[in-house]
Amino acid sequence: MPPTTDTTGTVRVRVHLDPADWSRHLAEETRRGLTDDPPWTPPVWFYDEVGSHLFDRITRLDEYYPTEAERSILAARSDEIAHLTGARTLVELGSGTSDKTRLLLDALWAAGTLRTFSPVDVSEEVLRTAATAIAEGYPGIAVDAVVGDFGRHLDRIPTGGRTLLAFLGSTIGNLDPDQRRAFLASVTDALAPGDWFLLGTDLVKDEARLLAAYDDAAGVTAAFNRNALVVMNRELGADFDPDAYSHRSHWDPVAHRIEMHLVADRHQRVTVRGLDDLVVDLGAGEHLRTEISTKFTAEGVEHELLAAGLEPVSAWTDPAGDVRLTLARRP
Repeated sequence: MPPTTDTTGTVRVRVHLDPADWSRHLAEETRRGLTDDPPWTPPVWFYDEVGSHLFDRITRLDEYYPTEAERSILAARSDEIAHLTGARTLVELGSGTSDKTRLLLDALWAAGTLRTFSPVDVSEEVLRTAATAIAEGYPGIAVDAVVGDFGRHLDRIPTGGRTLLAFLGSTIGNLDPDQRRAFLASVTDALAPGDWFLLGTDLVKDEARLLAAYDDAAGVTAAFNRNALVVMNRELGADFDPDAYSHRSHWDPVAHRIEMHLVADRHQRVTVRGLDDLVVDLGAGEHLRTEISTKFTAEGVEHELLAAGLEPVSAWTDPAGDVRLTLARRP
């Protein structure tokens, strides 16, 4: 399906994500995951309306520090970022409602350099709503929204003048090392020399604190995790019994990552009709991995950026040293 464009005032929404192609991609990824050992599922199944609401609640929990820690850095450093980059175009990957990004928008707006804001997300509905709100809040700024997958459509982002590409929320931690290398290489390819990349990463810290952040006392994360099974039942015709799985957060000290698991309380034999009646067998105590969240060191972040051809210029953490923002440039 060719991309479609909708222009209303200062808002343009370019749709590069064919729903049928996206559905096939998700089905293939899910099949690959469920037939792996141990099995896993893509985290996209978390985010229906219920899951998005649950995740919003998670970001407000005492145990879950990353969202507010990153927000505090942006509040303190956005003016400095605007001064360093002088960006005319701000691109945000996985933008959602662009909540935290307004701090960057405010700074670039005040600096007088910003001309275009380009949010990128897979949800056309969310993107259209957010794009309209941004256009109304920042008169004179062109909003060029891209409905697409940041893993496949980075070549579609707008460039012009000096671009600042922001990838916040430590979303890069959801990628394994090979995926991160491929993603960062595509970032370098998408940027012109002199353009900027702002990366948010969660840092390695005490194991108990990490585990608590992904297994809160109120059980919100557990409900969020099980909801992925509800979504797969609905979208893929599966017959998971969400109540027959226990939520578990697990720290892998070698890979430096938290894994979220759903552990079978008893033997489970699941048929996924939408994947040609694929059968998944899990014995009691066996698990399905639903997410990885890698935690980084400062040295590790800089090593991965340099390996991709990006030059770290500045970096900041919150006062507790929980989260890091790294500003890099394509030389």
